[in-house]
Amino acid sequence: MRILTVGAGAAGGWFGARLAQAGQDVTFLVRPDRAAALRERGLRVTGLGEDFTLTPRLVTADALSHPYDLVLLSVKSTALGRAAKDLAPAVGPRTVIVPLLNGMAHLDHLRGHFGAGPVLGGVAKVVTTLNEHGDIVRMAPPSTLITGELDGRASERVEAVRALLTGAGVDSPGTSDVVASMWHKWVFITTLAAVTCLARGAVGEAVAVPGGAGLGPAVLAEGAAVAAAAGHPVPDAELDFTARTVTTPGSPLTPSLYRDLIAGRPTEVEHLFGDLVGRARALAVPTPLLDLATLQLRVHQRRVERHPDGG
Repeated sequence: MRILTVGAGAAGGWFGARLAQAGQDVTFLVRPDRAAALRERGLRVTGLGEDFTLTPRLVTADALSHPYDLVLLSVKSTALGRAAKDLAPAVGPRTVIVPLLNGMAHLDHLRGHFGAGPVLGGVAKVVTTLNEHGDIVRMAPPSTLITGELDGRASERVEAVRALLTGAGVDSPGTSDVVASMWHKWVFITTLAAVTCLARGAVGEAVAVPGGAGLGPAVLAEGAAVAAAAGHPVPDAELDFTARTVTTPGSPLTPSLYRDLIAGRPTEVEHLFGDLVGRARALAVPTPLLDLATLQLRVHQRRVERHPDGG
């Protein structure tokens, strides 16, 4: 199976590296500057006992010339429009696209661009980041990629993708409702992002101050209420996990959205927060804390757009 991983960042780079390490035919679609860095240093993975370097097969958008069997789409929502245009030559009649973005709005974008046929649902659970050299650093054990047909039916193509992932050491549990899994991850990531962005600090820093320990559960209750109203209630086990994650004393955990905010970069505010609070309004679910986080992030976004050079 010919595999195209769109992006070689913290998440897509990790899954693509594991597949390539397992001997699969993997090509990374990257920007010219990232391609130059990877040709010089290789694709390096480190952390948690992982320490290996690959010489990845690379392609830039102008050199894409044929369809692939599987596309792992791992870009930020702010780059989705451009990525979809770049991908056009890589998507043929039998191509399967597994998007690893959080949230839900990207599904409509992809189906509008490529039709409903190629697009599966996808949920990535991996704690990785890029260091100053562009190497992938693994910070916590999860390495899970859930995929499935958006209508919930069983299919040979889903099983083929899962077999590839499992063979590469990636956990890929079966699901009959990948859309629900996407909703549950959406609640998790927006809860974590709202806590850190509102507190302007890591989870442990928020928990350490008076009243801080109650922020995470309060935000989680709002997100979970939206998911339930949308028909995708979050299971108790996942609610407990998220609550523990955002109330752990001393935790250094921050999501990439928070790190983008602090660095003065654009964030995925509309894709992750704007869409969620918009659905909350349509479902008549009150979300005051999520609304406040959305407002703050929108102010930041407008500031970045007006002064992209940081001036």
